[in-house]
Amino acid sequence: MKLLLTATASSLLLVHKINAFVTPSFTKPTTTHKIASSDSASSSALDAYKKVFVAGGSKGVGRSIIDKLLADGSEVVALLRSDDQIAELGAIEGVTAIKGDAFEYKSIEGAMDGCDAAISTLGGQTGDDGKRVDYEGNSNVIEAAGILGVTRMVLVTSIGCGSSKDAAPPSVFETLKEVLAAKTKAENVLIKYYTNMNWTIVRPGGLKTEPMTGTAILTEDNLAIGSIHREDVADLVVQALNSGKTERKVLSAIDLGISSAANAGEKTVEEFVMA
Repeated sequence: MKLLLTATASSLLLVHKINAFVTPSFTKPTTTHKIASSDSASSSALDAYKKVFVAGGSKGVGRSIIDKLLADGSEVVALLRSDDQIAELGAIEGVTAIKGDAFEYKSIEGAMDGCDAAISTLGGQTGDDGKRVDYEGNSNVIEAAGILGVTRMVLVTSIGCGSSKDAAPPSVFETLKEVLAAKTKAENVLIKYYTNMNWTIVRPGGLKTEPMTGTAILTEDNLAIGSIHREDVADLVVQALNSGKTERKVLSAIDLGISSAANAGEKTVEEFVMA
């Protein structure tokens, strides 16, 4: 499988490194999933948020998230680094494109002000000082949300972070350990220090750029592993944003219908139901 991290354009080198772990084809696994009987949520499913801040929305999962938020009737504020990205997304009705750098806290705070929810898919970029946006940028988004009173946030990281460390194949984890460590630090900031925030963490498996299947799931199983299409991740993230049942949950995102070396064999994965 290839375990790709949602990232900005500067993460392409990382993508090429991970491709070494891709295996072309496998026999379709007999992995199954069952529906989880989730506990009652702190609130019922919510209406779509009116204005959502998105960090990492220039491409990949973040870009698909913007499309799905707009389809749900939300306005989107996107923090972007380049003039080309500003021109492209700024031309879309319902999107406010703001130029800024996720490494700079004030850029994020200024862009987020006035939003009632935040989503971050930041990852991959390394600053001139060697700091990773996987932690520094995500930490800035979390801090700004807390200071501005944006109490709903979804953070998109990766399988292999935190409690899902053992789910990642050892060779992949070794290659990505610094990135996963930075993402884990961001997760811990959100979980440990922002106790008044209704956060959700979504950890996708290996990312693929193909049309949405509609069969991907979220699960609380920390050992779940597999691939998933970027558009499916975006769909699950937006569903999670608007579901009261996902508040303060850490969820892995995979598609058991996609064959890969990692999920080959018999394994039952319990689906987390948001409805």
